[in-house]
Amino acid sequence: MQYIAGGEAFLGSERFYPEEAPLRKVRLDPFWIDITPVTNAQFAAFVAATGYVTFAEHAPDPALYPGMSPDMAQPGSLVFVPSTGPVRLDLVQWWEFRFGACWHKPLGDGSSLDQLGDHPVVHIAYADAKAYAAWAGKSLPSEAEWEYAARGGLVGKEFAWGDELAPDGEILANYWQGPFPQVEAATGTCKRTSAVGSYPANGYGLYDMIGNTWEWTDDWFSMFKRPRKRLRGCCLVNPRGGSQDGSREPGSPQAFPRKVLKGGSHLCAQEYCQRYRPAARYPQPIDTTTSHVGFRCVVRGGSRD
Repeated sequence: MQYIAGGEAFLGSERFYPEEAPLRKVRLDPFWIDITPVTNAQFAAFVAATGYVTFAEHAPDPALYPGMSPDMAQPGSLVFVPSTGPVRLDLVQWWEFRFGACWHKPLGDGSSLDQLGDHPVVHIAYADAKAYAAWAGKSLPSEAEWEYAARGGLVGKEFAWGDELAPDGEILANYWQGPFPQVEAATGTCKRTSAVGSYPANGYGLYDMIGNTWEWTDDWFSMFKRPRKRLRGCCLVNPRGGSQDGSREPGSPQAFPRKVLKGGSHLCAQEYCQRYRPAARYPQPIDTTTSHVGFRCVVRGGSRD
């Protein structure tokens, strides 16, 4: 883990998506944060020690999903499936619910973790991340802690390394290259997760805070409120998210509540989802697992010594 001394910073952005605004001044207490996302090997150790069974390995309860076809009541998870050519930029074009897909079978039945031990664990629900953190004696980060750490000490920069996505053409994170969501023409394949630490660390020595996989935080999603008047010299201290009920999809009171995801993933692309930035955030229902969502943990308090 890496020690983050805390302090004051401006979080958020007013240049990209509305849910990131407004800029907010915060003050955070010190904390420690995992240097990389939790890997498949680390999660496997947790499962071996506890016998834990993840959300995606349980069949969904039809009572919780009115109208669900009975044949869908099987364990599984959402897997990204690239297109072979241009398609409408709509989520249904590239996500497929695959029976059997879970953390140790990331592409569904017949797949495995061979050669993937040092990749981020995926197909993880919020409850799974929470269970691992408790076992490890840690916690999930708040959204503010996560973003503060992702910025790496930079002030007012849109990316974790500055204001240019690819300075001098250098790719500094695992995000989508080329037309999205098409397979790479030369190889007929698509990029998925990469081994943790494959790209440069940020200013705090943290890897994969941007791209590779989205990461769970412990905050319920809500839109930020713009203050009625400019605040002078004060800030939000260790801010947390909204309420559980308030996090549900508007107009859908029966929908599952949503937590904040941070960091973007290998599926973020310039023409579709420019969320490979510290300020970016996404509301993820706690019952939804995918092939591009993982997590890392924090320990609050303490000192560097």
